Amino acid sequence: MPNTRIFEGQLHMDKAGYIVTKEGSRTSVAGVFAAGDCQDHVYRQAITAAGSGCMAAIDAERFLEAEGH
Repeated sequence: MPNTRIFEGQLHMDKAGYIVTKEGSRTSVAGVFAAGDCQDHVYRQAITAAGSGCMAAIDAERFLEAEGH
């Protein structure tokens, strides 16, 4: 079980409790990104989580730039 209970009712999740992402790390809420074990039920490995975290950071940076921040 992923440790995502805090996000129930706030982010779109699958039946197992993993946060659903699209276009890399984007969640169902604009400006909120997910990475690693909370959204990856296949690999769930530290190196995969680190790479996924980097993707989320880049997506967040691009989002903020597009919003004029």
